[in-house]
Amino acid sequence: QVQLVESGGGLVQAGGSLRLSCAASGSIFSGRTMGWYRQAPGKQRMFIALINSEGITHYADVGKGRFTISRDNANNTVYLQMNSLKPEDTAVYYCSIGVYWGQGTQVTVSS
Repeated sequence: QVQLVESGGGLVQAGGSLRLSCAASGSIFSGRTMGWYRQAPGKQRMFIALINSEGITHYADVGKGRFTISRDNANNTVYLQMNSLKPEDTAVYYCSIGVYWGQGTQVTVSS
């Protein structure tokens, strides 16, 4: 059974940082591109960043310069380091591999 489990969300003040983690079960992680997305209340889910199996990354404009995606292949985990957080970053953050999605982790940034 494929499972993606996000963690690391929480409440942080504007300007602060959080590190999100997404642990993948089974063989789904190996050789696959992984992505982070977020969905704010009343808005569509949007792409944040992705990383392929070779470590090549791509970011949406919203995360450039502030967010860093990385992966630990030995532990089947992908991370999203978020710095200089803004209130508009408040959303549920999801990781994804192919058609699989995690349950999401809430990030709330207070002003």
